[in-house]
Amino acid sequence: MDAAATIKNSNADRVLRTGGPVDAHVHMVGNGSGGTGCWLRLKGWHRPLAAYMLRHIGLPANAISLNLEELFVERLLQLVRGSSLRAVVLLAHDRVYQRTGELMDKGSFYVPNEFVLSLARQHPEFLPAVSIHPGRRDAFDELDKCLEQGAVLMKCLPNCHNIDCNDPRYRRFWERMAAVGLPLLAHTGGEHTVPVVSAAYADPRILRQPLECGVTVIAAHCGTKSGLFDPDYFGIFEEMTKRYPNLYGDTSAFNVPIRGRRVPQCLRSPLVDRMIHGSDFPVPVSGTWAWIKGYISREAAQRWNRTPNILERDYQLKKAMGFPEESFHRVWRILRLPVPDPK
Repeated sequence: MDAAATIKNSNADRVLRTGGPVDAHVHMVGNGSGGTGCWLRLKGWHRPLAAYMLRHIGLPANAISLNLEELFVERLLQLVRGSSLRAVVLLAHDRVYQRTGELMDKGSFYVPNEFVLSLARQHPEFLPAVSIHPGRRDAFDELDKCLEQGAVLMKCLPNCHNIDCNDPRYRRFWERMAAVGLPLLAHTGGEHTVPVVSAAYADPRILRQPLECGVTVIAAHCGTKSGLFDPDYFGIFEEMTKRYPNLYGDTSAFNVPIRGRRVPQCLRSPLVDRMIHGSDFPVPVSGTWAWIKGYISREAAQRWNRTPNILERDYQLKKAMGFPEESFHRVWRILRLPVPDPK
């Protein structure tokens, strides 16, 4: 691992040495308050949906128009520190680009890499995941800058960011990621909380090229459906895990009814050994559907539905479903962890 990856932060070193359960799929959002560079552009039904999500995590609905970043970070820290989790992987979110690098006037939110990296330097509970469209003309410069500042993972939504990961012009980008051990967390399956630009890119087969280049890939949501009429790519994801030993899936949003229908398959061997815990925070979490489906007891659903800490709720519900302890720790072996400062 190159020396530039060293993070000189004793608190961060403490967390990385200790390990513990990790939520590998936690979103950051912001409206640009405080000069963070974030923006949020909600239209139609996405605005009441966002307000509902904020209320669900314990913030006022009007936080959208207040100092959202400060409120969001403060609440997220409270939730992490009050949970069984040791850390969360905090996700940046890039803008939308054409395949040839031109910026597109699309997307509902933007979270700069610099902001997430700075939060991770301040708070050891946050492990920074950057977001880079490989078609950007400055993609390699941005990647190197993020690596130098301690990025542990790269996140993208191919169907929303307009990324054909199999485009040959991106091969060198994936090879660079593989060479430095930076894993990729890529959305798979339907999406209804962020505007979709290229629906076909929800298919997990869009990830073949980075996998073949040697990138460790986490297929967020395991290719499951988000809406009733979405294609279900779970079977494709499951078959791909047999071909690619560097492919994993995460359990993010499995505590909502439609995505969660594949929980039984994810608990079976050998697929269970590829599962990584993630919540998809601030997506709502409820144990009611899991009880209705018979995945957990009524007592477990009632107990964890009562806790206001939705990170802890999601974690405990998945334990009750039968996800093994290793699934909550496995991501430590995948992340590009910084070298502790010998000083």
